[in-house]
Amino acid sequence: MDKFKTVLNVATKQQTSQLGFGLIALLTAGGEQIFSSVVFNCPCSSWNFLYGMVFLLVPAWVLLVLGYISSIRLWKLITGSCYRRSKLCRWKTCAAAGAVLFQITTTALVAPSSWIAVALLNGNYFQCAMTGLNVTSFKKHFCGETVSQSECQEELYQFPCGRGGTEAQRKDVLISLRAESQIMGWLLIASIVVTNLLLTCMARCYSPISYLQLKFWKAYTQEENSLMESYSIKHAKELADRNLKSFFQQKQPEQIFTPSNVDWQRISAFYRFSTKDHYYSTMHQFVEQLDANDSGAMRMASVRSDGPGANNPAVLAFVDEGKMML
Repeated sequence: MDKFKTVLNVATKQQTSQLGFGLIALLTAGGEQIFSSVVFNCPCSSWNFLYGMVFLLVPAWVLLVLGYISSIRLWKLITGSCYRRSKLCRWKTCAAAGAVLFQITTTALVAPSSWIAVALLNGNYFQCAMTGLNVTSFKKHFCGETVSQSECQEELYQFPCGRGGTEAQRKDVLISLRAESQIMGWLLIASIVVTNLLLTCMARCYSPISYLQLKFWKAYTQEENSLMESYSIKHAKELADRNLKSFFQQKQPEQIFTPSNVDWQRISAFYRFSTKDHYYSTMHQFVEQLDANDSGAMRMASVRSDGPGANNPAVLAFVDEGKMML
């Protein structure tokens, strides 16, 4: 089980952009173990290749789709985009949307890549798939020139079930296939680690703020999102209570202020960092830009800078996640 702990640790470290993805990596590794030991049963026939590849790739594809579905940033990006389709024609808007989709994809890819890595280290799916691969060079590699192609293929079909050929032949072929599978699994793990390191270093290198301010920013984002949820529930309850009282008592409702559609759109927009007016969120920006006569509040000088404006760097993507990052 050490190899699965190693993969789990790798997968957990990749999810530094969202809290809770360590649990997803755990479920991914556990799910692969269940599928491999309980559900998976190689048919030992001409279906070997298709059956093995389905178990190797289809669950990974499902995990990728679930990763997109669970992304708050994805829904924030596409919600209302068809209604505002006139703005989508601008190349700057498309470029920004592409950058966001890239960040979403890198996060969503961790769970499926973890599944494939664990499955390759296990080797069962790969063994079943490769014994059903109808390629002449592959069959010559394992059977040599003395055995006919059809006879060789029939024997290879039976190897995962412990039948066909001699015991020594089956053992040699299956050990060779498992070794190839595990090599690919470790190469995939290495590529994940290196890619994650490079992306993290690049994001931190271009960070316009210091390490300690970044930690403060993450803490602020966590608190704001938590309070936003509680305030929304409280305000919705008050509004619903007022409306129901007015309906059943047949009297004029009390005045309760609710933000306009424009206000909701402003705080729901993607955050764009600027070193000139670097607010900590779209909510922060909205509140600070309220007219002082209406709100009785003043801008805080601590969040202003005389430097030029800048686009939202990858290191600040946590602002739009709706939850705290590690």
